[in-house]
Amino acid sequence: METHIITTEFIKLQDLLKFANAVSTGGEAKIRVQEGEVKVNGEVCTMRGKKIRPGDVVEMDGQQYTVAYADR
Repeated sequence: METHIITTEFIKLQDLLKFANAVSTGGEAKIRVQEGEVKVNGEVCTMRGKKIRPGDVVEMDGQQYTVAYADR
């Protein structure tokens, strides 16, 4: 599982996918999320603006991603 550090309260799902280099563009993130290719905490999520916070697990293409706060 890849952990990415954030300095804000949350990161939007589509932004995490771009930040993690899971997709190359925001457009690709939008399509992949809306087509049901992404899971958040084990459930398919079609909301690209879903707020991802520490403890959430995002899955796509067999890879898992999570976030952690920079100051903790």
